[in-house]
Amino acid sequence: MSFSNADTGDKPADPYKAVNKTEPELKEKVEDLVSFIESCKFGMMTTRIESSGLLVSRCMALAAKEGGGVDLLFHTNTESGKTDDLKSDPKINIAFLNPTGEWASVSGEASIVTDRETVRKYYSPQLKAWLGDLGDGKHDGGPEDPRIGVIKVEAKTATYAIATKTMLGRAMEVAKGTITGQAANVNKLREISEEELQQCK
Repeated sequence: MSFSNADTGDKPADPYKAVNKTEPELKEKVEDLVSFIESCKFGMMTTRIESSGLLVSRCMALAAKEGGGVDLLFHTNTESGKTDDLKSDPKINIAFLNPTGEWASVSGEASIVTDRETVRKYYSPQLKAWLGDLGDGKHDGGPEDPRIGVIKVEAKTATYAIATKTMLGRAMEVAKGTITGQAANVNKLREISEEELQQCK
């Protein structure tokens, strides 16, 4: 079911998308997405709250990537609310944004990995600053602390927009569009389907 509030006839109802969407080779689409995610380092992780069904987002530092760079891994405290959310509903979204307005949205399904081999592989000493040392010789924020897990996001779809012009060039394009009514051509707007993502893993 879709929503519509206008009839534009044979003209595109979303001219921004029509002007900015590009379809390069899959390799380029994926490489540009991975490069952008790496440059951001932090993403907003959105999960569904188990008790209310509402959505909640948290800023998370990217720990690593797998699956050709599109499956995303994040450290987690296994006793936190987000692990409860994901146990109830593994569907997840990770959104990235930089100061210039470029963005990416990765949707998929998450799993909570707690085996020590994986935790040790991606462990960072900085995790101690977030989990603390409880002083019991077990929950010390180290790689053997059972509270430390990894959230692995298996990407299903991705959408992103990266700039095709400098900040000045984009400002001029927006100004031109304001005067002429033509949609501003400022981004490479791209969508990667589940089938395409499977091909690159």
